[in-house]
This record gives sequence, structure tokens and C-alpha cells, in this order.
Amino acid sequence: MGVHEIKSAAEFDEKVINSNKPVVVDFFATWCGPCKAVAPAIEKFSNENEGVEFYKVDVEELNSVAANLGISAMPTFVFFKDGKQVTDLTVRGANPNGVLTGVKALLA
Repeated sequence: MGVHEIKSAAEFDEKVINSNKPVVVDFFATWCGPCKAVAPAIEKFSNENEGVEFYKVDVEELNSVAANLGISAMPTFVFFKDGKQVTDLTVRGANPNGVLTGVKALLA
């Protein structure tokens, strides 16, 4: 499976908002050390949790998407179910355990 990078707002709408699958989106920046540190764990989760789509969005490249979701820190992990944001699952910071808890909640 793996984590796939979304490169446009239209692609975000197509793969996240219009998805009927649970989705985790990693909002990151290329210069962000904690983003790089947590990336291997997120890649591992993406391979271990079938039925959940994992994407990443570079906040510098798609700042309009990040702004629309109120992303103010990197990394921030946003969870979606049936195209709607599950706000109480949002994880700010490099917290793999928090992300895994969110994934399990999406699958419950």
C-alpha cells in the first residue's frame, strides 16, 4: 500500500473528500525534522492496515488545502471517514501511537 503524496487540491478532493474508505492524511513539510522522524512508522502503518488509505500533503505545495483544514503545526495527521474529517482524532506532532490509535478508531 504505502503512503502516497497528493500533489493538487483536485487530487485531494478526489482521493480524500470523495473517498468512501477511511483515510489518514499526513500534513508535512520537507524541512520538518519530526516529520522525517515519524515517516517510517506511518509507512509501516500503511502497510499493516488494509482498508485505510494513507496520503501525505506538503503544506508548502498545497497551502490552500492545509489552510482550509486549519493546519498550523507539522506534522499533523487528519483522519477522514466517508469524506468527512473526524476532528476528535486529529494528531498534532510526531506521535506514532496517537496515529495508530486514530487508525484503529477509523476501522472500528
